[in-house]
Amino acid sequence: MEMSTIRELVEEDMKAVDALILQRLQSDVVLINQVGHYIVNSGGKRLRPMIVLLAARALNYQGNRHIDLAAVIEFIHTATLLHDDVVDESDMRRNRDTANAVWGNAASVLVGDFLYSRSFEMMVDMGMMRVMEVLSHATNRIAEGEVLQLLNCNDPDTTEEKYREVILRKTATLFEAGSRLGAVLGEATSEQEQALADYGLHLGIAFQIIDDALDYSTSSEEIGKNIGDDLEEGKPTLPILRAMEVGTPEQRQALREVIEKGGREHIDVVMAAIESTDAIEYTARLAQEEAEKAKTALLTLPSSPFRDALTALADFSVRRRS
Repeated sequence: MEMSTIRELVEEDMKAVDALILQRLQSDVVLINQVGHYIVNSGGKRLRPMIVLLAARALNYQGNRHIDLAAVIEFIHTATLLHDDVVDESDMRRNRDTANAVWGNAASVLVGDFLYSRSFEMMVDMGMMRVMEVLSHATNRIAEGEVLQLLNCNDPDTTEEKYREVILRKTATLFEAGSRLGAVLGEATSEQEQALADYGLHLGIAFQIIDDALDYSTSSEEIGKNIGDDLEEGKPTLPILRAMEVGTPEQRQALREVIEKGGREHIDVVMAAIESTDAIEYTARLAQEEAEKAKTALLTLPSSPFRDALTALADFSVRRRS
């Protein structure tokens, strides 16, 4: 199943989500409107809200609260992007200037706070304590992941286990929450709810692992950033960690120094080490394993085009090029 087919399945739902996002973005503070619209309309895949919609529909949910939850998930995701770009001092995302590059760090952080608080207003409006429980836990875990990543920056002794813990909390948690909430709305059995949560978790891990691989295997024209952006920020992601683990002593020492100092000055040395150790292939293989776990988790759901679409999203997560 192609991405275009998946989008067609939830086309009307996604239109409703987009309309609700624009409606709930409104504020009488002009700068909030400007920054909020800029980041929300920046060309993202809307993958996380799509998972909420598909998960609910896979359990034959017929109401409209999945629209609200999909918008909430997108607001939380957008808030994390605003904060991430400030922390990472990024100036480009998806081939556009980041919000902090346009309006400054203070505005980006504060509008991110607005989106967080607006998302919780929307949760309260729904009047479902289970929704509040899942998403309050998720946002807390995401914040923990951000702090853990900060601790790993410029640390050449970061382990693969520490790396996985960061992406589990920072990225996979929101995927997990979105798919779990689709199950909650669909009044799933406890087994089905856990299966959908497992699906989201493994999908999110696969998605982030591939994202980290793309940082060393594609051009800035394709994904809107420069090769080695993570390295410049001193982030020891999986391709680097693998190259350090199996590379020569000289390569390990060179990579340690690059991680400690950050920057892109020695990108040629880094790329040579990654290529000679097949680190990208190793990274892709681990992502594929996570995608397979995600697909296996879906087998507890009844057969439907929506379950097929969730399966296809797992495949998409590991074969994407942007």
